[in-house]
Amino acid sequence: MNAYRSRFANWDHTASVRSRPRPLLNHVVPQEIYFPPELVAVYSHPLVAARGDTFQKRVLIHTLYQYLHFTSELEDLAVLPVAMNLSRGKSGLSLPAGVRRDAYNIVTDEAWHAQFSAQLLQDVARHTGETVPDFGEPMFVARLKVIEAELDTHVPNLGKLLFAIVSETLISALLAGIPHDPRLPPAVRQTVADHAIDEGRHHAYFKDILVYLWADLTRAERAQVGPWIPMIILAFLEPDYQAVCESLRLLGLGADETEAVLTESFPRASVLANAGAAAKSTIRYVAELGGLREPATADAFAIFGPLSTSDELVRP
Repeated sequence: MNAYRSRFANWDHTASVRSRPRPLLNHVVPQEIYFPPELVAVYSHPLVAARGDTFQKRVLIHTLYQYLHFTSELEDLAVLPVAMNLSRGKSGLSLPAGVRRDAYNIVTDEAWHAQFSAQLLQDVARHTGETVPDFGEPMFVARLKVIEAELDTHVPNLGKLLFAIVSETLISALLAGIPHDPRLPPAVRQTVADHAIDEGRHHAYFKDILVYLWADLTRAERAQVGPWIPMIILAFLEPDYQAVCESLRLLGLGADETEAVLTESFPRASVLANAGAAAKSTIRYVAELGGLREPATADAFAIFGPLSTSDELVRP
């Protein structure tokens, strides 16, 4: 294993919490939209489009609410506890001192991401007058509990650790696209841009954590853990149907209309294909460690289609 190389040497000058004030939503332009419609599956559904342009713009506001709520909850409930354990040497892994030191920076970053996401949500609600739904716990929380109950290795809280690794090594179309979308309010674009800059460092860090984890697991444990990684990817990437449902009902769609929109906007094949594309880097990292040469693991990843089982990824 190569020596650990920190990506946080310039953290004091580059981290958003250290170098950039929180973007403020100071005004509202009526023609502005709050989320890219191309990234919202329900936006063009006939039952939504039939309600008109104003209704569709409200759907986009609610989608931003969902994104910001999910981000804040993800950081608070999933990433921060893992980063804290890494920093305190409580992860169950054998880690160099530099890895623990950098985990403290991630704790600070992620707490800031949770805070500025929650504050932007309230800013948007105040400026638009659009009621924020009661989203409750994100879907990933319940799914993660089920997965954790099935994982039995010497590494404590392995499900949470794997979920943090997955969530931090995915390639997010939102983080990549929103900062450059001139249709969105500057505060929305800048908030996501600040998040994306920090996440570049986090991605590299958690890629390294996956390498340390895989080295610590026994061969039998790797065989047990591998098939669960696709389920963890889906726990993160599958749309939170309940959150979408809460928004559509609050916006005025009836129960039957809401069910039709959800069913027809998220066909299973598309959900799996989109998840596989977003998780390409994570899948590659598992393959580089030899994980996809385990038949049960390769079979589990096959739900994402040819992308996840190609010769390019699986070969030694």
